[in-house]
Amino acid sequence: MQIGPILATLRCHKLTSLLLMLQVAFTCAIVCNVAFMVANREHRIHQSSGIVENELSVIGSNTLVNKKNFHVQHAADLIALRAIPGVKSAAAVSYSLPLDQSEWSTGICPSLQALERAKQLNSMNGTACIEPSVYDGTSGLIETLGLQMLEGRDFLPEEYVIGQKDPSVAIVTRTLAQRFYPGEDALGKVLYNGGNKPIRIVGVVSDLLRPNLHAGSNYDSMIFPLLPDSSNVMFLLRSAPQDRAAIMQVARATLRKNDPDGLIGAKSMQTYAQIRSDYFQRDTTMIGLLIASALGLLFVTALGITGLASFWVQQRTRSIGVRRALGATRRDILGYFQTENFLIVTFGIVPGIVLAVAINLTLMKFYELPRLPFFYLPVGALALWALGQLAVLHPALRAAAVPPVVATRTV
Repeated sequence: MQIGPILATLRCHKLTSLLLMLQVAFTCAIVCNVAFMVANREHRIHQSSGIVENELSVIGSNTLVNKKNFHVQHAADLIALRAIPGVKSAAAVSYSLPLDQSEWSTGICPSLQALERAKQLNSMNGTACIEPSVYDGTSGLIETLGLQMLEGRDFLPEEYVIGQKDPSVAIVTRTLAQRFYPGEDALGKVLYNGGNKPIRIVGVVSDLLRPNLHAGSNYDSMIFPLLPDSSNVMFLLRSAPQDRAAIMQVARATLRKNDPDGLIGAKSMQTYAQIRSDYFQRDTTMIGLLIASALGLLFVTALGITGLASFWVQQRTRSIGVRRALGATRRDILGYFQTENFLIVTFGIVPGIVLAVAINLTLMKFYELPRLPFFYLPVGALALWALGQLAVLHPALRAAAVPPVVATRTV
């Protein structure tokens, strides 16, 4: 029964009501999209790498003296590192790790026909070919990373090749196997990458995240049995989480003793947790900025609602007293202001939802953001309704406390 008088009152204050509605609309649109962007970033940050992150330490070594057979030195270094107390396993890689941004990828096709079609098109679009990330490393890499062998086996000693030679076998992740051969067993199948010989799949492991995250699948990865054979190499050490710092120091001394020509800087020694943190540093900063901006906008909106409600209470003090004198209870006065605020916020939320969708479509077009899920809109509306009721509560309680005697006072 109060809606009619409330609407009449709002028509008498068109400008102030309209400004508050616009503020609510913009807040609704921005907060919905900010919440979605924060959720996206959080999902991105918490993607599983597929490896035993809390057990890995990484030491980068660079040999200053040119040697003919670097892989021989690396093998000797690994023997010394595996002998360190507390080291469960160790391996050496020359290229990349998940999330370290040093990506090596190559076009892989499941058949010669797909390979020929990709060559003709000079593109993998429209073919069955995929461009997965490639990891290389010495024996013990699967164990050191903590990958689970789902099918097949690890590489045999005679299958390892040195440097950039084409391997004859590979281990693929579960995701890559399913993309190449949906509903089929990938074990034993042959892949082609345009090299001199086909590559046979001898094992399927649990998913392994790429060095750089892509818009598509981030678990399209494979492992080649390539022994590092350059002056730069990364040693991976797996140990108990609490032993990592001490083991890195011992490992550094061991490598210097084993190869006096090797150079190991302080920045070349880090846990895998540090690598992951460095990769997502921008995302973490962005989340903080987005949350701060959303909270700031909500605070300003709440302040606007409170200020306007306080102004109207002061302006209507005598009319409130008249209503109290005519029999209105405090609850009636409180309900009046809360209903008024609910209507203002609702009139702002409706265009705000439309604006939220428009902003999301713009972000999809220019920044490749996914489509805003529908449930963000009602959740955003509920949040603003709750915010509006909280913001108007103090002025409404002050209005409800106006005594009936105020009606007898002259202006």
